[in-house]
Amino acid sequence: MSQQAREDQLQRKAVVLEYCTRRKRKERKRKSRGLSARQRRALRLFDIKPEQQRYSLFLPLHELWKQYIRDLCNGLKPDTQPQLIQAKLLKADLHGAIVSVTKSKCPSYVGVTGILLQETKHVFKIITKEDRLKVIPKLNCVFTVEIDGFISYIYGSKFQLRSSERSAKKFKAKGTVDL
Repeated sequence: MSQQAREDQLQRKAVVLEYCTRRKRKERKRKSRGLSARQRRALRLFDIKPEQQRYSLFLPLHELWKQYIRDLCNGLKPDTQPQLIQAKLLKADLHGAIVSVTKSKCPSYVGVTGILLQETKHVFKIITKEDRLKVIPKLNCVFTVEIDGFISYIYGSKFQLRSSERSAKKFKAKGTVDL
């Protein structure tokens, strides 16, 4: 065959040089995992910056919380049963509530009042009117939440849950141990 005939034939046909067929691997889509607790602590995601630690910044959060509790308790009428309101407050989200410490084994915690900013399993973070962020452990403390004249006492030792876990938990009436 002449040179031109070979080139002409090569242009029309595909030439296979290897017989090894490689299968394409399907790339699995990996689910993006969130950050671990250690990474969140290192990034300081849940820390409140000192310039944001002002009581006046969180007053609108308190107003939202009051509206949330009124909607939850159907208006907080004076004739409603206190046990019913107490049961709803136990499962409610407390972020934005004005919380005060009434009893504690540590006397320096007693009398601290402020807006609840963060709640973890063992700790309440409260901003006071003096723009101070106080970290108060739940263990061995009794907290007071007041809404529209109704005062509710929260025993921190019985309350050692995350707020998401607390909303699904059934609370049983048990005797409380005085501090």
